[in-house]
Amino acid sequence: MKIAGRKFHVTKWIKWCVSLKESSFYNKTILLICIGLSSIFLQAQTTVYKQFSPEFQLNKAVSQKWALEFDLNSTFSNIPSEDKVFKTVIQGAGMVMAHYHFSPRWKFSSSLAYYLNNDQPEIGQFQSREWRLAVQSIYYINRKGFTLSTRMRPEVRFVTNESGTYHSVFRYRQMLKYIQPINSKVLRQGTIYFVSSEELIFRSTYKSTGTHHFDRNMFVFGGGYMINDDTQIELTYTNEFIPRDSGDQLNNLTSFTLVTNNLFSNIHKRIKKLISSPDD
Repeated sequence: MKIAGRKFHVTKWIKWCVSLKESSFYNKTILLICIGLSSIFLQAQTTVYKQFSPEFQLNKAVSQKWALEFDLNSTFSNIPSEDKVFKTVIQGAGMVMAHYHFSPRWKFSSSLAYYLNNDQPEIGQFQSREWRLAVQSIYYINRKGFTLSTRMRPEVRFVTNESGTYHSVFRYRQMLKYIQPINSKVLRQGTIYFVSSEELIFRSTYKSTGTHHFDRNMFVFGGGYMINDDTQIELTYTNEFIPRDSGDQLNNLTSFTLVTNNLFSNIHKRIKKLISSPDD
């Protein structure tokens, strides 16, 4: 059996699990875990993809409570007809989002995004346009030395099929995110930080994607660096598991993200300062 691109010896796995049956209580606990893992290993073959996604995020503070966010990103991937990752762009996307900072603990947002899917393995080997409408709320647990947050996001996807007809899919996304500064207690200029998140996504059913309501699981970990108080970069790895009736899919996604706050306002201030400052 081939699981996630590697051969898995089911017989050896079962024999090792059975050998724990007559052992200590500790090993019997491991046996229960083995049984659970065995149910995963014995599933249908999983197709694995290697992907890379660069992303640019621009944030603009409108007032003390309101802020705007603009995202641009694309995704490169190997596909059945091309093994090299950077040979195929399978997705490009742009998003605008409005944020309302209700309190130090709560933030509410709404967004509109456009996706152009091309040779997207999940959807099919054809070009598909997609619009996404979403609202979300984030609850922050700020502690000295780390930040824990949970995000709740219902969204509606309007996706075209091969004939160009739009169909709608409702999804609910639940994410838990952890940020830990490494060389500082807060995120500020010069800070290196660790970031990790776990997200579960559920959806309404549609005939092209199967009848199961569980859509996917996304586990992310990586790190970032605060260039200054308004600019940061992140490099993360995402393990995205997508179960489907026709065969499961596993995406190994590496992402590089550049985040900047109040970019044009800061540029304007610097130009104004240069103009008004006396010559050396």
